[in-house]
Amino acid sequence: MKLLLALLTFAAAVQTIPANAVEPGEKLRIIVFGAHPDDAEYKAGGTAVKWARLGHEVKLVSVTNGDIGHWKEAGGPLAQRRAAEAAACAKKLGVTSQVLDIHDGELLPTLENRRLITRVIREWRADVVISHRPWDYHPDHRYVGILVQDAAFMVTVPFFCPDVPPLEKNPVFLYSSDGFQKPYPFQPDVAVALDDVFDQKLDGLHELTSQAYEGGANGSAEHVEKVVPPASDEAARRAWLKRRWGARQGSEADRFRELLVKFYGPERGKAVKYAETFEICEYGTRPDEKTLRRLFPFFD
Repeated sequence: MKLLLALLTFAAAVQTIPANAVEPGEKLRIIVFGAHPDDAEYKAGGTAVKWARLGHEVKLVSVTNGDIGHWKEAGGPLAQRRAAEAAACAKKLGVTSQVLDIHDGELLPTLENRRLITRVIREWRADVVISHRPWDYHPDHRYVGILVQDAAFMVTVPFFCPDVPPLEKNPVFLYSSDGFQKPYPFQPDVAVALDDVFDQKLDGLHELTSQAYEGGANGSAEHVEKVVPPASDEAARRAWLKRRWGARQGSEADRFRELLVKFYGPERGKAVKYAETFEICEYGTRPDEKTLRRLFPFFD
């Protein structure tokens, strides 16, 4: 009887392990750069959850501290608040968070910052690096894209930032999605279905109160009082957040439906409700489809 119970327990445990979970020593290491303490979470939070569930290591980095990203608050207290929000979000997503101490709205593509980004990528020993495209409405977003592009070669150069060992292999660099058209529109190479992790992504975004509910730099007292449900009604707030982000991620799935069909097959690809998409940067390692499927191990 004891042997039978032990076998049943073992069988149940085996069934809970994903078929494509990584073995020890085979973990992927992914780093996502956003300009502010919400950008990486917004753009790649769902895919980050999927990687983390399979045992891979993910870090979400804010290149500025977000200290002017609110209509009512600013300075050190806001920077501390937003770092705490990002950490709480990362905990819900099952990933790591880092906020760099650069003033919001003041990021520049300097040599000092190129070294900083190079060091951060090296220290994480990244296999995959994701950032904004260098064409965006916000100068901080644009310069994050430029700085990550500039680091794409330097991460392997031994005598650039020699205090941190260079990477032996250049990572795959990717862009997160946006809607800007010039000099060319976002053209994704991989699409990730979020239906099974969408609620967990929302759990993370729920922690970004200053941005998700208070509107950040473009918010207002009227927005907080008349548009967003009150903090005392958490269920209503979460439902409101789900409607907003359901529309955003649903639009992304519809916009790139053919790519979802390519990776998931016709039946499943046509049924996906929510998605995040990514475009391969020309810099760094250029992956073929087989490599993409290894780096994004979510497809059948």
